[in-house]
Amino acid sequence: MNSVERRKEILNLIRNSSGPLSGGSLASTMSVSRQVIVKDIAALKEEGNEIISTNKGYILNRPPRVKRVLKMVHSDDEVGDELYTILEMGGRVEDVFVWHKTYGRITAEIEIYTKEDADAYIDSLENGRSSPLKNVTSEYHYHTVTAESEGILDAIADEMEKRGFLVRDEE
Repeated sequence: MNSVERRKEILNLIRNSSGPLSGGSLASTMSVSRQVIVKDIAALKEEGNEIISTNKGYILNRPPRVKRVLKMVHSDDEVGDELYTILEMGGRVEDVFVWHKTYGRITAEIEIYTKEDADAYIDSLENGRSSPLKNVTSEYHYHTVTAESEGILDAIADEMEKRGFLVRDEE
């Protein structure tokens, strides 16, 4: 495969990916070095492709996603159900945060964009020394959830409410 064909395939892989693709994974897929991928990405950017480098890999700049903060409550055993449902419905979980009475807002950027991200996050909670952030506030926590439309966010909120996870503050 020549460089033009490889770059076309790299762009296609990034475009069709549900989350960031790392330079290492692209290099492995294309059977080239990571440095070749870096040069290919630079060439693709010069051609006008809006490729963004993130800490998790390359993504294609797409129209802005809408976001909403959802207040949630559930047990540790339901973390997976919450995350997988949001992903399956077209959402992404950008962060988790709590409002602590002493320390104020405590936030962790978790960037759950794919099932693999969710699997790794859940595995780190189950096999690590830390417990979910929600446990410092009696299981109440917030997620910033993004999606391609308000309709998707509405459907996610409805499903979270149906499952008993969504907390609607009284107005």
